[in-house]
Amino acid sequence: MSAPHTDTIAAIATAPGEGAIAIVRLSGPTSLTIADAIFKGKAPPPSQRPAQSFVHGSIINANKLADEVILLIYRSPHSYTREDAVEIQGHGGAAAAKRILRTVLEAGARMAEPGEFTQRAFLSGRIDLLQAEAVLDLIRARSDRAADAALEQLTGTLSKDFDRLYDHTLSLAANLETTLDFSEDELPDSIMQNIIARSHDVEAEFKRLLSSWDEGHLLREGALVVISGKPNVGKSTLLNALVGKERAIVTPIAGTTRDTIEEQIVINGFLVRIIDTAGLRETPCEIEKEGVSRAFKAITNSDCNIYVVDGTIGIDDSDIATIKKLNQNKLVIAINKYDEIILQTDETKKTNWSHLFISAKNGIGIDALKQEIINILGVKGGSPPHATISERHRHLLVSAHKDVVEAGLLLIRPTPEPALAASRLRGALETLGEVTGRTYHDELLNNIFSRFCIGK
Repeated sequence: MSAPHTDTIAAIATAPGEGAIAIVRLSGPTSLTIADAIFKGKAPPPSQRPAQSFVHGSIINANKLADEVILLIYRSPHSYTREDAVEIQGHGGAAAAKRILRTVLEAGARMAEPGEFTQRAFLSGRIDLLQAEAVLDLIRARSDRAADAALEQLTGTLSKDFDRLYDHTLSLAANLETTLDFSEDELPDSIMQNIIARSHDVEAEFKRLLSSWDEGHLLREGALVVISGKPNVGKSTLLNALVGKERAIVTPIAGTTRDTIEEQIVINGFLVRIIDTAGLRETPCEIEKEGVSRAFKAITNSDCNIYVVDGTIGIDDSDIATIKKLNQNKLVIAINKYDEIILQTDETKKTNWSHLFISAKNGIGIDALKQEIINILGVKGGSPPHATISERHRHLLVSAHKDVVEAGLLLIRPTPEPALAASRLRGALETLGEVTGRTYHDELLNNIFSRFCIGK
């Protein structure tokens, strides 16, 4: 826990725009003193009221009514920041909230930095860095599944996993360091063999945590699904069918779509970013050429590629040439216009390509296609959401895991080097500490909390 802050911060805690209520939040040692100075209501004044009480009254600025409000009182350590805190609930809308905030700032508070309330909650020891990041994940969640996973992390589930990994790595390092005072001849072989076996167990724990990154990436960032194929096969119609609205222009003219069009949907609780691309073909038009180039770039970066084929024509040689260049692990072939005459070629029958039949125009096979997207992404939509690591966590885990692996290799050399191995394990511990905030520096905190909105 850091030393208590000597200043009081304030910010508008609700989103901008019209609404029923706007909240201005204060946190710090003079929160209640400021409330006394600007609030007019029934006695006693806010500073003499018990914790977790609320009172109706008015905010007064220079003897002028700023707004009619409800004032909520929190006393240290029973607040979000573990400091004395006050929340002022006024009328919604930008003007009313700004009038209250201006009054608070003129009474002695300073404007909060982005994420500073949550940063104070971390520095006071109420939450760790993983839980602080979960707050941001929850705010940014665009599906129920992502919100559930963020709440799971906020309760400390992922923190316990990292604490366990840290403790096991620390125990391994401590046991190894106890051997450094003995010569190789004095140590029974069983002791070093036991340390080596435990290092393998720790490596397995690292791998288990790292395996949750794929799902975490999908929950936080969303999967990128690209619709590709030749011109006029129904790609834009398929985009409209998947998102449930007329998002893309559909015409019988080949080459209508010349740039990528992106929309978002939720499938089985996972956010999916769907991109409609320009038709893949050789063209003399420079504008269309750029669209085709962007289409291939999107395909390369995609998590799943839906290659659409006109079922009334079938898969021809140009389709086959294109499909063979694509990542087969990410590919599903959607044979469109299922309700019309389908000419399925021999090539379709002979390959192992994943394919299904749809009618984008009439909505046939769309649910099956959505399920195939989930299958290709390799996630289990029906399983309960759980806390998953983020890109920051993965980066630190990979670095710490590398140190643990190298420590194990140093111990099984023909001439073991336990001192170097112990140094590697200490490096792994230092890196692991940055995940939960056991060890931190200003640059790390700025990087995390600057992504928050002001007021959180």
